[in-house]
Amino acid sequence: MASDIETQTRQTLYNVKAIIEASGFSLSDVVKTSIFLNNAGDFPKVNDVYKTFFQNNPPTRTTVEVKFVAPEMLIEIDAIAYRD
Repeated sequence: MASDIETQTRQTLYNVKAIIEASGFSLSDVVKTSIFLNNAGDFPKVNDVYKTFFQNNPPTRTTVEVKFVAPEMLIEIDAIAYRD
């Protein structure tokens, strides 16, 4: 697992994208994300990567600082997709 927040964020969002697309949706269908950070100070770096995935009409987002069981884990993201 990569040790820097940008790489972990990018990989996590690629994973979210793959799951969303395997379900027949796209990132443009994502209406809500929750971001869990090991260090809230990483938010600006995470936000820079996040904006490359959600460029237009980004979903509603909640970001919280948490303590992960795995110490090498810096970020976790979940997403909810919806389409009329």
